[in-house]
Order: sequence, then C-alpha cells, then structure tokens
Amino acid sequence: MKQQARIKNIEFSKPVDLASLVEYSEGQVVSRTLSQGENLSLTLFAFDKGEEISTHASTGDAFVYILDGKAEITIGDKPYTLEKGEAIVMPANIPHALLAIEKFKMILIVVFNPGNLK
Repeated sequence: MKQQARIKNIEFSKPVDLASLVEYSEGQVVSRTLSQGENLSLTLFAFDKGEEISTHASTGDAFVYILDGKAEITIGDKPYTLEKGEAIVMPANIPHALLAIEKFKMILIVVFNPGNLK
C-alpha cells in the first residue's frame, strides 16, 4: 500500500527554487500550502507591495524566512524589517502582523504542539 504524501504541491526528489513556486499578483497575497497538519503547517506566500496580514495571534511558533523582497513584521508592539535571506520567529500567542514594504515572498513554518512531534 502506497503511503500518502505528507508534503503536497511540490515535486519530490527534484531540486527547486522555493520562490519560483508562488507568483506575485497585483493587489493580492498569494499562498501555496505545502503541508498542513495537527503539528505543522508549511506555506509559501507572495505579497504585492502594500499588502498585509493584519494583527493576529497563533497557537504555534511561526518561523518566517524571506525568500525575496522586503517586509515589516511586527511582533507585539515591535516592528522588524526583514529582507531576502533573513528569518524571524513569531512566538505562539503573541500578536503579530506582516506588511509588504516591497513585494516579498516568504516561507512560513508553524509548529504546534511540539511535544507531540515524532
């Protein structure tokens, strides 16, 4: 019996430029889910300049890695400016927001219930 893939929307056993898997779209935030489960969420995003995700909180620790462009990420009341190649962790249960200073792409990895990971 073939095991169901845990990761989707990406070719297996082939090198890939992650930024190429999600395209910019004028006036939009575009996402591509690579994995979604009880303990982990893995999503690529492309933000057009000026687009944002308003302040919210998550029950998981959220790791953001900037693949292209420039973003302002606010954690609590403190804004951080991140550019291509930089990363930041948004802690669980702390309000955070994202704003595209320029068009930017990111990979978001959210870890929930880390004690349950195997």
